[in-house]
Amino acid sequence: MRYVRLGNTGMKVSRLCLGMMSYGSPESRAWILREDDALPLVTRAAEGGITYFDTADMYSGGASEEVTGRILRRLFARRDEYVLATKVFFPMGPGPNDSGLSRKHILSGVDASLRRLGTDYIDLYQIHRWDYETPIEETMEALHDVVRSGKVRYIGASSMFTWQFAKAQYTADLRGWTRFVSMQNHYNLVYREEETEMIPFCLDQGVGVVPWSPLARGLLAGVRKKDGGATTTRSTSDPYAAELYDESDHAVVDAAQAVAEARGVPMAQVALAWLLGKPGVTAPIFGATKPHHIEDAIAAEQLELTEAEVAALEAPYRPHPVRGHHD
Repeated sequence: MRYVRLGNTGMKVSRLCLGMMSYGSPESRAWILREDDALPLVTRAAEGGITYFDTADMYSGGASEEVTGRILRRLFARRDEYVLATKVFFPMGPGPNDSGLSRKHILSGVDASLRRLGTDYIDLYQIHRWDYETPIEETMEALHDVVRSGKVRYIGASSMFTWQFAKAQYTADLRGWTRFVSMQNHYNLVYREEETEMIPFCLDQGVGVVPWSPLARGLLAGVRKKDGGATTTRSTSDPYAAELYDESDHAVVDAAQAVAEARGVPMAQVALAWLLGKPGVTAPIFGATKPHHIEDAIAAEQLELTEAEVAALEAPYRPHPVRGHHD
């Protein structure tokens, strides 16, 4: 496993990040694993050199943070041995101040995440989406304050328009506040709209790119079929995938399958290897509910695609509407 700096920071992360959304409470989503079932998967990831773990306060209503904290404390002797990321924005209760990026919610949200995670600091605290109701000055000052307090080491952002991200960074620079060091965006072989503005902006600004849904919610792993059929619990109970991907994406899937068959490796490895080779990408955030998900990701980190293979993978792509910014 290789380790790289997260953007322009001095903090090193593994080139793969294990997304912890899959662990918590199956009562929230049928495909989510309980702690005992998650433990061997996270253990194998750690054995494979993965030291970067990403969760969010809203995953399983907070249960994901609790499970993440307990498992990582079991697997690592020292807190400094791993990089822990979580997020704030989505509702954590029924009240009008239980969501968003107000100063009130950020300050209460970070304390609640610290309690659930069982740690005294978060390495990377990310805003989960853009808040259209809160002035960005209020959000950036609150995030700066949680960094200054020692509760958070770095701050990051997630899916939004590039003009919004630029506005946030400019606001921080203007006031001498903490800048975002990472962008967790929707980016994979079948959704490449981020290549137009966001990724060039991140490259120019020295911001690390940590894409979510690198396998397009299973589409690039072969578990979602052209006829709408599905082969896993998640693929049969994940309606959000239908909002992100459609029939036009299967030409890219076919290309990925062809490259994978020629290489003699699973398609998921090819899709991850392609993403790992793209400019600006620090560490794709992948999920794992079965042992082979971990093994495929670790193998992909060592898989080098040829120029011809990359060209074949990218040729069928067609532009998409912007997807993934609001949900």
